[in-house]
Amino acid sequence: MTQSASYFGAVATDQAVAGFTAGLVSTLVCHPLDVIKIRLQVDDTVNGKNRLIGRSAKVVTSLMRSDGIQGLYRGISPSVAGASVSWACYFWWYQHMKDGIRRSNGGSAPTAPQHLAASAASGAITAFFTNPLWVIKTRMCATSSSQVDAYSSMANGLSRLVREEGLRGLYRGFIPSLAGVSHGAIQWMVYEELKKWRIHENDYHVKENLSTTEYIGMSVTSKLTALILTYPYQVVRSRLQNEKDDRKYRGLTQVISKTLKSEGLIGFYKGMFPNIVRVLPGTCITFLVYEQCTRYFREHGH
Repeated sequence: MTQSASYFGAVATDQAVAGFTAGLVSTLVCHPLDVIKIRLQVDDTVNGKNRLIGRSAKVVTSLMRSDGIQGLYRGISPSVAGASVSWACYFWWYQHMKDGIRRSNGGSAPTAPQHLAASAASGAITAFFTNPLWVIKTRMCATSSSQVDAYSSMANGLSRLVREEGLRGLYRGFIPSLAGVSHGAIQWMVYEELKKWRIHENDYHVKENLSTTEYIGMSVTSKLTALILTYPYQVVRSRLQNEKDDRKYRGLTQVISKTLKSEGLIGFYKGMFPNIVRVLPGTCITFLVYEQCTRYFREHGH
């Protein structure tokens, strides 16, 4: 098996840097849609028959009225930190696991189930280390800066979270986040299999460069597949993370039962439209930046 060229001395490190860069760029571009999505997810009110339609415009209007244009970027610091660290951590672990699988396969590329397992394990490790950042992000996105008791910054949120709620606060929503590992696992399994289908591999490390259109097509297909299958966990996670004193929800099962009882199945898909609008361009940006960084590191590595 041919040794793959590396820019930073190890392929896993190259992958981590590429993932960090991709997460940073994608988050900076798409954060306003994240704010809208989270506000819809934590809203557990029932508003007539079309409770999912037209809500996004109302959220934007409310944000502009209370905080102005900067309201669309509330929570940007934990969002950037969480996304960039998550992608870096994920790709670092994912590359190490794929390398281990290839060695155990005698140099052959991982199979679809092996891609699924490597992705799921990498996602679980990443979720453990980054969950506190997502709690802060959710709470900042769900509140206006002028709101009483709102976090003023990421540092303020972390210090208050530790002081007021301890370890439990840092890991609110962690269980549905673990369930959400299936989202990334499905997405990456589909993406890797589509890429493998498009590339003839004489050597797993030496890949012909695909076109931008092909990367976009594969990233959109894989993301939509995972999103449709797993979206409800995001609503459950956001509601748990936004809960500070357990007055409304006392755990995972209560969030699910209350949502189902008062809002029906459609309640688990609140924020779906802005999420699709956000994740599709965000996913395309992430995968394109990741692939271009990976290509550059491979071509200029030693």
